[in-house]
Amino acid sequence: MTDLQVRIGKLKLRNPVLTASGTAGYGEELAEFFDLSRLGAMVMKGISLEPWRGNPTPRITETPCGMINSIGLQNVGLEVFLKEKLPFVKKWDVPIIANIIGTSANEYVRLASELDGAGVEAIELNVSCPNIKKGGIGFGRDMGSFVRLVGAVRKKVRNSALIVKLTPDAPVAMFARAAEESGADAVSLINTIPAMAIDINTRRPLIKNVIGGLSGPAVKPIAVRMVYQASQAVKIPVIGMGGISGGADAIEFMLAGAVAVAVGSAIFRDPLAPLRVLEGLESYMRDRGIKNVSRITGGLRTGNDI
Repeated sequence: MTDLQVRIGKLKLRNPVLTASGTAGYGEELAEFFDLSRLGAMVMKGISLEPWRGNPTPRITETPCGMINSIGLQNVGLEVFLKEKLPFVKKWDVPIIANIIGTSANEYVRLASELDGAGVEAIELNVSCPNIKKGGIGFGRDMGSFVRLVGAVRKKVRNSALIVKLTPDAPVAMFARAAEESGADAVSLINTIPAMAIDINTRRPLIKNVIGGLSGPAVKPIAVRMVYQASQAVKIPVIGMGGISGGADAIEFMLAGAVAVAVGSAIFRDPLAPLRVLEGLESYMRDRGIKNVSRITGGLRTGNDI
């Protein structure tokens, strides 16, 4: 029998397959397709103190091997999340990870303080979104701001695991190490990569915001490389994401050093994608007689190991 359990700080997961924030809402839509308790964890859409309207449309476009989005972190805000969204997803026996967003350090700290102990098992500090003008990725690129923010949030997070979501638009090994030193229990990566697409007939950008974030299979080799670099730099767990749609993708990330993986844009094409990833991982372990999933993490063979 295979053991799929993994641990991330105080967070215990029955398996290493998560949803990526922003790709499965607050669970309502995904719950129509399968039992959410089959997931390792459900990662919520980003939450801000007050509701955000997001960016103007059009804000999603398909590209070869992926998609570009510029949603702008539209969300219902903390009050509605706590009163309506969290109670809904709590119906399932699945750990809940709240992804928090803000335009200032004070907003992040207030969110962390309100959510810690409010029924979520972990808080994912999002300092990596490229689709907002203030906050977000600004913290993820500046080392001084990054360290101060992670340290300040860590002081407020006592009951939950603290995960820091890194931007691919900065040296990931350096920032992963800084997150660890500032008290993070884990890092997650990558978020979308800034990109754009143009309609050659109208000569206009296909995204109203001109530049959005690229996700999907096109970013996977970059994401695997960054997960490898981050895992080599830290001792805390690394959660990998970026173009995962099947078990083989998840295994590749785990061999590169990921303890857990998150399925994102594949859900738009196939809502059952997280389960297919999980089933592929289980099949891989059975076929090779791997009893514990931890034996896969960091199993990459390089140099003289080959």
